[in-house]
Formats: sequence, C-alpha cells, structure tokens
Amino acid sequence: MSLLVDSSVWIDFFNGNITPETDYLNEVLGESLILVGDLILAEVLQGFRQERDFETARDALLKFLVVEMLGRKIAIQSAGNYRLLRSKGITVRKTIDCLIATYCIENNLELLHNDRDFDPFKQHLGLRVLHL
Repeated sequence: MSLLVDSSVWIDFFNGNITPETDYLNEVLGESLILVGDLILAEVLQGFRQERDFETARDALLKFLVVEMLGRKIAIQSAGNYRLLRSKGITVRKTIDCLIATYCIENNLELLHNDRDFDPFKQHLGLRVLHL
C-alpha cells in the first residue's frame, strides 16, 4: 500500500504530539510505502525555527520516496476540483490542500491527514483517506 502523509500529521509527529494519525504512522513505518510530496516537504520544513531541527526533519523525510506533486495536469484538475466544490457552496481555504487532495485522487493514493479541510474532497470527489 502506498500512503501519502499530509503535513498536518508530520507536524504533529515532529512535535511529539500523540494522535491517532501519528500512532498509525509509527505503526506502518517500514511496513508501507510512505510517500512525501514535494509540496508537503516544503510545508513541513518551513516551520522549523532551529537549524538543527530543520536538518533532522529534512534528513528523516528524505529517507522516504519524495514525489513531485505539481505539474500541468494536476494544476488544471486542481482548479477544476476547486471550482466544483465552490459551485456546491464549499470554500476551499488553502490552495495547497486542493493540490494535495487532487494529487491523491488522480494517483489513487490514500491520504493520512489530520485536517478537516480534506473532508469535502472525500465527500464529493472520492479522496481516499485512512479511517482511524
């Protein structure tokens, strides 16, 4: 199974916050193919204030398969998904979440997240998420 892990989970993981999602991540490390999207990599790493913490997190994340998430196809489909949700009266708060959800939908990947902003993508667009 390939699993894309959202920044919401990685941030909790690196901050030592215990959640069902971080517990699951700990369980599947080494057992599942964990993907780190380049957008997620940037989002997680930009939050570290101390150089040492940045380097530790960078080195840990680079041990996983880093995938390029954005290209012409995903950009256009993401815009379409945004517009579809907006037509249903749903406001997508962050473009990056729309891109991540679209990437997972288009590549039939499960997403491990701790962010309610992905719920409309699951409900209306078929985003596969882990149920914990």
